Amino acid sequence: MAHKKGQGASRNGRDSNPQNRGLKVYGGGRVKPGQIIVRQCGTRFKPGFNVGMGGDFTIFSLIEGTVTFEGRRRISVYGEHLRPAEAPNAAE
Repeated sequence: MAHKKGQGASRNGRDSNPQNRGLKVYGGGRVKPGQIIVRQCGTRFKPGFNVGMGGDFTIFSLIEGTVTFEGRRRISVYGEHLRPAEAPNAAE
C-alpha cells in the first residue's frame, strides 16, 4: 500500500468565474450608448425609455444621457434635450 498519493490525484482546483451582477450605474449617473446599467438574473429591474435589455437580462443604455429610476423597478435614460415630463409614455 502506498504511503503517498500519486501525482494528479487532486480533486479540488475547479472554480467558476464570478458573474459580477448588480447595479453598475446609479440614479443620476451619466451613461453612453451601450453602457451597462444593471446585470441581473431575471427581470428584477425592467427596461424603460431609451433602455434595452439583452438576452441575459442585462439592461443597457441606448442613448447618451442620465439614468433615472421610475417607480421602484423601472429604469430609463433621458438625454439633455428630453426630460422625464416631456418623454412619450412617461405616465405609464
